[in-house]
Amino acid sequence: MKSLLALALSFMFAACSTPQSEPAPTGNSWIALFNGHNLDGWTPKFAGYELGHNLNNTFRVEDSLLRVSYEGYDTFSNEFGHLFYESPFSHYVLRLEYRFEGKQAPGGASWAYKNSGAMLHSQPPATMGLEQAFPVSLEAQLLGGDEAGSRPTANLCTPGTHVYLADTLTTAHCINAEGPTFRGEEWVTIDLVVLGDSIIHHVVGNDTVLTYTRPHIGGDFIPDGYAVKEGSPLSEGYICLQAESHPLSFRRVELLPLKAD
Repeated sequence: MKSLLALALSFMFAACSTPQSEPAPTGNSWIALFNGHNLDGWTPKFAGYELGHNLNNTFRVEDSLLRVSYEGYDTFSNEFGHLFYESPFSHYVLRLEYRFEGKQAPGGASWAYKNSGAMLHSQPPATMGLEQAFPVSLEAQLLGGDEAGSRPTANLCTPGTHVYLADTLTTAHCINAEGPTFRGEEWVTIDLVVLGDSIIHHVVGNDTVLTYTRPHIGGDFIPDGYAVKEGSPLSEGYICLQAESHPLSFRRVELLPLKAD
């Protein structure tokens, strides 16, 4: 695979972003957001529970993996969870290595089978309502397939947000990527190239499977009383990992910071 730094740079200078906002590397140093030992720097938020409560020890570290586990559940009752990293980011490359494992928790919705995600430009975790199921964010959807049928990974879902595709406003809640379907429990690598509120690329292996621009607040999933005005551009935010009822593990969660001039 070509250097992710080179890939990010080629995206930056070829993208339809504003000319005055051309990011550059900040020293070509990756940051390990997950240290392989514990959840230091991460905070969970589950629908129906206060910030910081790790329901049933769903998010855990085992065998140097960050696991989303449902071993402690008798049944899943829409306790959607998100694990937030402590710092917001604006311009960066996020690399994830993940795999789905085992069986979905009893009670999980059919759409949540082998379904998780990484939320980009998320609202701060402390601003989520007690019962709020999903943060306002851009979800890079992680999907696995069954024995047959197409179910591409690296789609986009947009809770409380809208984006543009090829300069056209797109209000669909989920947008399919032109990506592969992974059917087993193999490790999958996804790179997310995020350039503030200009352009975002989803990359699987060597292929850019989805590109969108001008992310902003909008749509039917904005919480009541949300403090940010509809139409406001999303130039930065938090990163969080989802728990939607199917077990999965991450063995790499790392970030290459970029900076805008």
